[in-house]
Amino acid sequence: MSRRPTPPRKQQRLAPLPVPHQVETGPDGADYQVRPVPAARARKTYRCPGCDHEIRSGTAHVVVWLADGDDIAIDDRRHWHTPCWANRATRAPTRKWS
Repeated sequence: MSRRPTPPRKQQRLAPLPVPHQVETGPDGADYQVRPVPAARARKTYRCPGCDHEIRSGTAHVVVWLADGDDIAIDDRRHWHTPCWANRATRAPTRKWS
């Protein structure tokens, strides 16, 4: 009996990870859910609202959305470079969030 070959790594689906998140204060004083995105799960390119530069696929970063919002708030989430979010007190968003 032959075993079925394992598909190449790029074709394997990644199982969802339990992603830790925390609530932090944003540059506007509101509370935001902050969730890290590891490099292995960063598959698209985004534009960081902190520096207005691209977050390329394969780059670890954070996803941020209003903490007291509902499902619509999750739809309005933004991807930030981790250092840009960490320095948000001195680096206001370069783009409007909505």
